[in-house]
Amino acid sequence: MIDSGEDKKRGGGSPTPVRPERLRGPVEFVGRAAELAQLRRLVATPPCLILLEGEPGIGKSRLVAELLAELPGRHLVGECDDVPEPFPLGVLLDAIRGSADRLGPLNPVAGALAPLLPELVDVLPDAPPPLTDPAAERHRLLRAVAAVLAALSPATLLLEDLHWADPATCELLAYLSTHPVEGLAVVLTARTATPGSSTPIHDALARTPPWSVTRVALGPLDAADVRRLAARTLRLDDPPQQLTATLLDRTAGIPFVVEEVLRTLAERGGDPLADDSVPFVLRDVLLWRLRPLDEATREVLGAAAVLGMTPDQRILASVLSLDRVAIGAALTAAHRAGLLHDAGDGLRFRHDLARQVVYDLVPRESREWLHLRVARVLEQELPRPVAQLAHHYRRAGSGADFVRNAEAAADLATERGDDATAASFLLQTMDIAELPRPVRVRLAAKLGRSAIDGLSQAEAIPVLERLLADRRLPPGARGELGLVLGRMLRQQGEALRGYTEIERAVPYLRAPRRKAPALAVLAAPDTVVGRHVDDHLARCAEAETAAAASGDPAAHLAVRIARASLLLELGDPAAWAIISELRASADLADRPREHARACLNWAQGALHAGHPEQAEALLAAGRELVDETGYERLASLVEATELSLDRAAGRLDGLAERLGRLVTNAERMPVTLLDARAELATVLALVAGTGHGGTAEGRNEHGGTAKGRNDLRSTAGRGDDVEVAERALRDVVADARRVGAIWPLVQALSALARLLLVDRPDEAVRHAAEALSLVRGKGVLAWAAEAVLVLAEAAAATGEPARAASAVAELEAGIADREAPLALAALRRCREFVPA
Repeated sequence: MIDSGEDKKRGGGSPTPVRPERLRGPVEFVGRAAELAQLRRLVATPPCLILLEGEPGIGKSRLVAELLAELPGRHLVGECDDVPEPFPLGVLLDAIRGSADRLGPLNPVAGALAPLLPELVDVLPDAPPPLTDPAAERHRLLRAVAAVLAALSPATLLLEDLHWADPATCELLAYLSTHPVEGLAVVLTARTATPGSSTPIHDALARTPPWSVTRVALGPLDAADVRRLAARTLRLDDPPQQLTATLLDRTAGIPFVVEEVLRTLAERGGDPLADDSVPFVLRDVLLWRLRPLDEATREVLGAAAVLGMTPDQRILASVLSLDRVAIGAALTAAHRAGLLHDAGDGLRFRHDLARQVVYDLVPRESREWLHLRVARVLEQELPRPVAQLAHHYRRAGSGADFVRNAEAAADLATERGDDATAASFLLQTMDIAELPRPVRVRLAAKLGRSAIDGLSQAEAIPVLERLLADRRLPPGARGELGLVLGRMLRQQGEALRGYTEIERAVPYLRAPRRKAPALAVLAAPDTVVGRHVDDHLARCAEAETAAAASGDPAAHLAVRIARASLLLELGDPAAWAIISELRASADLADRPREHARACLNWAQGALHAGHPEQAEALLAAGRELVDETGYERLASLVEATELSLDRAAGRLDGLAERLGRLVTNAERMPVTLLDARAELATVLALVAGTGHGGTAEGRNEHGGTAKGRNDLRSTAGRGDDVEVAERALRDVVADARRVGAIWPLVQALSALARLLLVDRPDEAVRHAAEALSLVRGKGVLAWAAEAVLVLAEAAAATGEPARAASAVAELEAGIADREAPLALAALRRCREFVPA
């Protein structure tokens, strides 16, 4: 069953590449003094969150073991396992489970853990009633874990091998990074993400503020450390320099590999420099240990490698048609040979690299047969382990069976609210070439729904684009997939591409309940260039007709929300009546996510028009709803809206730093990023203009009081640097043009015109004229108020105010009979420079 590997070596080729996992550093602790000192300093001043990173075998676990050995106080330790479908929060629950006797009084929210920790039922509060919203339930669970950790603190929480962590654990750790538990030092170990790939824990922590996580990277051992390790292992007082050079050349200084090579050399004896097994270190070690095993044992070991890290003897017996006694004897022989070890709950591979090497030695045809046999045995289990079945059927080359089980696994994940896992399974199905088109379309639609609010959008978008490029795609599928793709593109910040995809999809959406919300998206005026407000009004009317035909309350609600947003941007007072009616309705109250999103969109519209008090109230309502539902994707939108409101209201102290942090982390919701960058660049321009003789003095509606701006300049550090502000604004202009996002484009052009007005008036006029032209094409003249004011000031400065007369008159006509306080204030200023 297992090839010896000698034929591959004689052929001159490299051994089959291995995927090292579960490696541990050297027994001798060498070469980590600086990193250990750094960990000591960090852990001594909790709260803190530390991510210890490095490639497999680099010594992460050995380092934290050294840290904990000398660290006083309480230690909570958990270790992730490499399983296809890890239990949500399992590693954290394991860390908590052994500390029941140390728990004091607990926050009632901790009762949410009672169903997951039945052994602690006497210690935990009663479980609260279930919530109907899966996101809210998940958020409450995160708070429950945090509450228990708070009760156990002061403590050190060590979680190992987080590259295998489940999405819920990653979400909690991201939550702890920004909501630290007093007295808790969190130490995580994970493999460094390889170029072009990532892991859920790296994705989660990448979306947290940079200051919230301290990353400690472990590199290979240097020559001095390798020499010291060789001296201790081989009991040499003065190892030859050539030995050190050879070890470094052949092991890259990875501690585990160095240790395995040295241990093998010590076992074999002889001249270590003459041992040609070193270049293929671990493969040779495994071959050495496999050598004394008979064929029957190798057959069982090969099947065990196919089954996983901890082979189940019962399943192995069924797969190989052997009795349990024979299976047990074979595994015991492998244990004696050093290929398996006793983990306390049964024999398992010493590390997954050992399993992988054994796996690679099984001929490909035999591996596929074994995977198929394992899958057939697992099919008899109840409930069916669909995630494991998907894995084995895929390795067996049985595409149809793989797709069937991957879809079932994705459906189960969706039911649990775990969209990330669902999207992962569904993305894998897209790689099956022989997938029938109807099945591919069905799975792609599910992929779109699971990825729309998750972390898999970047991977899902090209899949949907390839499907939509197929001219044979059925019309209904083209509409559904186009709508999902358009929504994803918009959320990724690709405003015009997303808008265009939805426009293309609408004619193919036959069902009114699907067409109405798609048209409602197209009614939003503040997203794209090249569409006049009359187009948005027409889309809104079509959406209302479709919603009425559908009889679907959800469709009707989406259209009413869009109508209110559109009227708000137009300065139509009817918007407020619709908003009041909707906020008082049960339809919106029963949909907290839609309610939160609507409040935040309306708050932004109120800011655009110049209604700060109403915007403040809507923002407060939206923030409360986001907190209640735990809807992480809206957190950035809440913060961005709050910062925009602070700028409009003149609350400028520390605003640049806050905006900078949001820009750094806005990848949590890419659609927020460009608006946040435009806000930051505008603030920098205001401050630079104030210190540069700008004329914005005292105009509260254009950036706050002069005192506020001077305060901001002192806190922003580089706020008085005109070049920095100009560069930031030009970057926003370029990116907004590229993606076709009109609101940040107009905002940045107007701010750039204001910044350059004194020193480069001609250039300022060009930017202001471009902003006015864009707004003219949109038809919402209130948006051009600042640009027109710049034109008026520039004309007056040259002694030719009549040059701006037509622009001022156009603004006046455009906002007549409109509720646009911001634009009206700007118009009054314009008339000081350009009388009627």
